[in-house]
Amino acid sequence: MIDLQHARAVFDGYLDGFSREDEKIRLKIVHTDGVVRSVSEICRRMRLNEEDSRLAELIALLHDIGRFEQVRQFDSFEPSVMDHAAYGVQLLFGDQKMIREFAAEDTWDDIIRQAIARHSDYSLGDDLTERELLHARLIRDADKLDNCRVKLEDKLEVLLGCSGEDAGKQEISPETWQECMSRRSIHLANRKTKMDYWVSYIAYFFDINYPASAEIILENHYPDRIIRRIPYSNRETEKKMWELRDLVVESLHSKME
Repeated sequence: MIDLQHARAVFDGYLDGFSREDEKIRLKIVHTDGVVRSVSEICRRMRLNEEDSRLAELIALLHDIGRFEQVRQFDSFEPSVMDHAAYGVQLLFGDQKMIREFAAEDTWDDIIRQAIARHSDYSLGDDLTERELLHARLIRDADKLDNCRVKLEDKLEVLLGCSGEDAGKQEISPETWQECMSRRSIHLANRKTKMDYWVSYIAYFFDINYPASAEIILENHYPDRIIRRIPYSNRETEKKMWELRDLVVESLHSKME
């Protein structure tokens, strides 16, 4: 059985190699803890067995392990500078087999590898086993749930590189809005304006997999609260944000039926 207490101690030791005073490092540590809590709650509501619940928590602990080196090298979370998921897989499953420090058995290696590799992909594809798909979906849902907290608590200047007032003046680009109206998550490369970035944080709710995840999002009113964080002076943008909110909430309710 996976020893989560041991895995956490190993992870903390890995983090000792980074500056915990760095704001971006700190954000990712807090995010990792939040994703672990989120996936634990999803598993509890889904009544998953103990082994899958522990495995899901281990994947959550490790899913962003590549982010820390990305920050050290590039001081950025942008996907254009590093594929943090691919780096995390290489770090864990490459020549040094760091994964063995977290889990002595190799029983779950394929599941862990696939979940981490694909957790930030636009879509999962159709080549996963049933159990790989379960855990890939769990980490994607849990990641989005804690990202709700991030979007509500962290400084807008860190999230967007500008103030909320400056973002609220901008338009949503036609390409991004078309993806919203198709009820799809936003392709990251298509984002052009700061509002495109903020829109993508609402549209990713279209990609929620499990009723338990949708239930948590609706209970916490995350779409409404994230939208309200921006003071909109561009009224057309504000109108579109609330139109998107209605589509997202309808989609989340459909997941629970």
